[in-house]
Amino acid sequence: MRYLSQHQMEISGKNILFISYDGLTDPLGQSQVLPYLSGLRKKGHRISIVSVEKESRKSLVPQLQARLDAEGIAWKKIAYTKKPPIISTVKDLLKLRSLCEGQCKNEKFDIVHCRSYLPALIGLHLKRKFGIAFLFDMRGFYADERVDGMIWDQDKFIYRTIYRYFKKKEKEFLSEADQVISLTEAAKKEIHAWNGIAGQPVPVKIIPCCADLSLFRPGINHQQIAKDLRLEKFSLVISYAGSLGTWYLLKEMLEFFRQLLITYPEACLLFITPDNPEEIKAEAKKTGLDPERSIRIVNALYKDVPAYLSCSQVSIFFIKPAYSKTASSPTKQAEILGTGLPVICNAGIGDTDSIILDSGAGAVVRSFTNEEYDKVIKQLPELLKIPSEKIREYAVSRLSLEIAVERYNEVYQRIGNHK
Repeated sequence: MRYLSQHQMEISGKNILFISYDGLTDPLGQSQVLPYLSGLRKKGHRISIVSVEKESRKSLVPQLQARLDAEGIAWKKIAYTKKPPIISTVKDLLKLRSLCEGQCKNEKFDIVHCRSYLPALIGLHLKRKFGIAFLFDMRGFYADERVDGMIWDQDKFIYRTIYRYFKKKEKEFLSEADQVISLTEAAKKEIHAWNGIAGQPVPVKIIPCCADLSLFRPGINHQQIAKDLRLEKFSLVISYAGSLGTWYLLKEMLEFFRQLLITYPEACLLFITPDNPEEIKAEAKKTGLDPERSIRIVNALYKDVPAYLSCSQVSIFFIKPAYSKTASSPTKQAEILGTGLPVICNAGIGDTDSIILDSGAGAVVRSFTNEEYDKVIKQLPELLKIPSEKIREYAVSRLSLEIAVERYNEVYQRIGNHK
């Protein structure tokens, strides 16, 4: 690949101020934000990142700073504060806005790229004050996610007020953005059905969560891992990768596995997760499973996850269905398909089920019942026959990091001349 010279970059690229309330030192920052921005830098764009970093991850800063310096990406940051609730976030945003204003006074940016709603508060302000093109990379329906996830209790006046404030700002973001990025077609349709937004249909480009498929690929040597976890004795290994958190349905996945054991009594459920193993085992026991016999739980570094996935023949994730999940695109879907594994998931989460059905690389549970589980379990023999390279080909064509970078590049080139 021929990279542009510095002179060519300055001519062809746009000058981007990227604002993220997620830290670059966070796992999400390293798996999602940085790979995209590194790719866009290679496309010739000048990138300046402003982020909010957690004290607990400060040991990662020197190595990350060295990497960004080597890539020619500027980085400024503020420290994240957690307490007291609400007030700490307001203080963080005021510090972040002050830092970004200082950046804009010292340098002419073509685009302010805002990752989600909190940075968009600053990005819209910068557009109004400095005339910079505003890219609203919404990532999901933030306010509705906070309610659906039971974080903003609508029985409390303060959280009802905050919810209404962000729904009002959401309309402003959509009305005034030079471009909106959505993770899903389902969310785009929903947005275009909303009233009270100027300029409908607002410009929405779909860029789903993609993955670095040079890392997530089939055929990774996993024999030692399988031996260490004593997986050789199982006739079928089904994996789950990632944190469980607010949205992933542990109980329902365990119930599916319990039903699976009727047909595949020598099956194993492998959790690749940083979550507490004892909590998973306790939930398994409540479901009537013997976790010592048929469940394995391991914490793995991000770079090692593909090798652990390769120990399984199929992967599963169930996500809590909610209105806000219309806009969600799970990164693990791209990672699993890139590894060449078929997926078992549930319906009603963004474009997830349509992607699985379109690719032919998995099965979709329509409801959390044994009857539905049995329908999917009957499909397993056919799913296991699908060549891994065929599954991967679909991921490469639709969900690769390169696809996402090129789509962002198209947006940068189109809106970067805003006056």
